[in-house]
Amino acid sequence: MTAPFLPLDPRGVALKDEVYARLGEAILDGRLAPGERLRDHELAEWLGVSRTPVREALQRLERTGLVEVSPHRYTRVSLPDHESDTVELVAYNMGLAVRMAARRADDAALALALEKLDEVIAASRADDAAAIAAASHEFFAVITRASGNLPLRRFIREYEIAIRRDLKGWRPHIQCPVGRTAAYEEFRTSLAGRDGDGAEAQLRRIHGLT
Repeated sequence: MTAPFLPLDPRGVALKDEVYARLGEAILDGRLAPGERLRDHELAEWLGVSRTPVREALQRLERTGLVEVSPHRYTRVSLPDHESDTVELVAYNMGLAVRMAARRADDAALALALEKLDEVIAASRADDAAAIAAASHEFFAVITRASGNLPLRRFIREYEIAIRRDLKGWRPHIQCPVGRTAAYEEFRTSLAGRDGDGAEAQLRRIHGLT
């Protein structure tokens, strides 16, 4: 098999984090395909590192569900999880982030979140599901930082790659672009007014969680 990535330059980087990111991105874009066997010595050779950071990265990937391990038998890329479960998890966590950000974010952080939300609205108006997903991902990243909740930020950072893989092919719950865009605009109004309860409830309706 041809190496799926170029060797790392370990100078000036947190090696274990970089190895984790490289392997995660390779799983995400299909260079390491579902069901493919992963051998730490082979991955270490491809990346130009020792086996220790590779083993640590594989353990992290197992915890997030991207890799499955059967002791003394195999370590392999897992199959994607059920999309509906991941949508539910993300929507509830996004609602919590929105609620906290509405109360805690300073004006600059809230303005940036609203700017990213405007991109979601524009994509919804254009009825572009892929653009809605991409813009929503950026909005979620900004609103999670604005929440000021460190454990939530750590959780999302650790599981981000798994979430992105499971949500490939995601389609909006509200299919009508007019109704969906109106719902996003109502959500924006609540968030701009720092109505955390209203914004969280509207976001859950948008994702079919009521």
